[in-house]
Amino acid sequence: MAGEDVKLLGVWFSPFVRRVVWALKLKGIGFEYVEEDLTNKSPLLLKYNPVHKKVPVLVHNGNPIVESLVIVEYIDDTWRDNPILPADPYERAMARFWAKFAEEKCMNSMWTAYMSDGDDQAKAIESMEEALKILEQELKGKKFFGGETIGFVDLAMGWAAHWLGAMEEAACIKVVDTHKFATFHAWMENFAAHPVIKDTLPPYDQLVPFFKSFRQLSAASE
Repeated sequence: MAGEDVKLLGVWFSPFVRRVVWALKLKGIGFEYVEEDLTNKSPLLLKYNPVHKKVPVLVHNGNPIVESLVIVEYIDDTWRDNPILPADPYERAMARFWAKFAEEKCMNSMWTAYMSDGDDQAKAIESMEEALKILEQELKGKKFFGGETIGFVDLAMGWAAHWLGAMEEAACIKVVDTHKFATFHAWMENFAAHPVIKDTLPPYDQLVPFFKSFRQLSAASE
């Protein structure tokens, strides 16, 4: 659409921000990216997300949209080319279900495993592995969760293709066994190798020290 004003407020290390970047890029939408400093939040961020004061924030023609998966759905509804969600109502509902599963079961478990130690960490790793077993079945016979093309669930789970390894390395743990979860590991490689994804991933050699430092600072503050 000509004359569109699309702005994205984000931070370089956030997988939630990248979901939005991926959606925009997959749709071929031009946008202005604004890097935020979360230790010194800009007036723009406070204006457009006064409730949570977090990124990402998509600003479309002056209207702010927040929460990464909500933003992805908004993008899909607004720009119809290269659909991210299926057209069929049942398939759309299932995509939302699996995206919610990825968020609640996988990301939350991985975050706990990364941030904790001892029994709590062991339980979180076990929870993550149980979730991955289920996702293995969902991926059987498919290149992506969306089939032959990247879809909504792929964007929801996309952090695992790059950030998960950095979190594992930072916390000195191993969650994704390439033999035990061969199908999921193949999906990780396929997702990360997609041209749009590959060209927008943050540098891994910067993510690892970032996550190490964040984990140490969080432990010191407890």
